Amino acid sequence: MTIHIGANPGEIAETVLLPGDPLRAKWAAETFLHEARLVNEVRGMLGYTGLWRGNRVTIHGSGMGMASLSIYANELIRDYGAKTLIRIGSCGAMQAQVGIRDVILAMTATTLSTPSKGIFRELNFAPHADWSLLRDAAIAAEKRGVPTHVGGIYSSDVFYDERPDLNEIMTRHGILGVEMEAAELYNLALRHKVRALAVLTVSDHLLTGDALPAHQRQSSFGDMVEIALEAAFANA
Repeated sequence: MTIHIGANPGEIAETVLLPGDPLRAKWAAETFLHEARLVNEVRGMLGYTGLWRGNRVTIHGSGMGMASLSIYANELIRDYGAKTLIRIGSCGAMQAQVGIRDVILAMTATTLSTPSKGIFRELNFAPHADWSLLRDAAIAAEKRGVPTHVGGIYSSDVFYDERPDLNEIMTRHGILGVEMEAAELYNLALRHKVRALAVLTVSDHLLTGDALPAHQRQSSFGDMVEIALEAAFANA
């Protein structure tokens, strides 16, 4: 039991999926896991542990933004022994060839700042995904016939951004999409020598203004969860 996670020792699996929304964690656990059991509800941040094809999995909310994710990822890794952490979330597309409902596998994550900035100081550290997870997620997506894009994303530390000039620069440099958590997850995974990946479903488009209606978002995220699970246990 930690400050933010009320699970008992042994109740968190070594493989953890991290949606931002705790209610999405509940939906994913009830939809994809067998014998899913609530193991955390401190501050309303729900976490469930169950089985997927006989493998233990925890699906735990991380909240919005890198600061919130950093709290949960740190405790999951350091106090509960998590070894594989996969963010499953939504993002906004920044390239014309990326469509609504497409999946983005984040190879790298660009930022202005992260909670780890105090450690890196003047260093421009380049956080990246675990290669084996990235490869196996790409294979899983191809098998499922899901339109998938692999490359760099932008992890923003604000939601209401007023820097159209910055967005234009990132689009020009091939950034596929924007979200708010992956870079710090990658920082922590590299620091603690565990595996991490962000599997993201495109829910809106910065160039076209298109967006998934709220009621369609949840049903569109099933492929993302399956891809994450298949990547996590590709060698099980």
